[in-house]
Amino acid sequence: MSAVVNDGGIPPAPQASDSKTFGRGFKDLVDGFRNSELWLHLGWTDIKQRYKRSVLGPLWITVATGVTAVAMGILYGELFHQDIKVFLPYVTLGFIFWGFIETSILDGSVVFSTNEGLIKQLPAPTSVHVYRVVWRSLIIFAHNIVIYLILLAVFPQPLGWTVLLVFPALLLYALNAVWTTIVFGIMSTRFRDIGQLLTTAVRLVFFMTPIIWSAQSLSSTGADESSRLKLVELNPMYHYLEIARGPLLGQHVALYHWLIVIGCTAVGWTAAMFVMRNYRARVAYWV
Repeated sequence: MSAVVNDGGIPPAPQASDSKTFGRGFKDLVDGFRNSELWLHLGWTDIKQRYKRSVLGPLWITVATGVTAVAMGILYGELFHQDIKVFLPYVTLGFIFWGFIETSILDGSVVFSTNEGLIKQLPAPTSVHVYRVVWRSLIIFAHNIVIYLILLAVFPQPLGWTVLLVFPALLLYALNAVWTTIVFGIMSTRFRDIGQLLTTAVRLVFFMTPIIWSAQSLSSTGADESSRLKLVELNPMYHYLEIARGPLLGQHVALYHWLIVIGCTAVGWTAAMFVMRNYRARVAYWV
């Protein structure tokens, strides 16, 4: 078949590809979200496969987190001379929300490299695997939050209407889980060392974040303690924990915590859209 030419006898210029546009990246996110039946099934299957043939099944998630949180809460409560009725729920919620953050980062960084066969054989948007990780993290969170409900019955907290703020906090958690999975997942597929660096970094940040120790213990009148508290506030994870943990402990959460988390979310999503625009189509070749 002869090429179509214009009146001057010159073939028309080829149309520019729109594969590397923000529009295509956003469309991938929308199409993947609409394909909810697939990623809901894959995320739940991941949980069942992890605890296949065990007696308790997914309840091991709750047992493991509960034993660790209670043991660490009692130990560090005694070391720091904290009131166990207040400190144990504090540590437990820290473990629960940190678990969501940790699984979102570490599982998200390997989601593409560990699902090579599915990615190459299943014609689905790239974001399907992103939502799969977020959904799986939410399932684990739902198992773990039962521990807090048990502690709430044993050690009642002064809860008010501000407890409802945990829902926008969880929404921000989910939005951040999406962009971290996109950025770290795609980039670590290209550079496999990123996954190892993230594992080390997450372990380090855990000890630098007020989870098994309290930031309030540093806020005394001494100059050294005040400067230490300022260093703690430089850690973004501190603010992520505050907006979710504070409402469930009946504490007032300062506005600046929310503003910092929202700012981090905006920066993260900007990076995610850049990665989706430029590298989304290469994932199938990199795995």
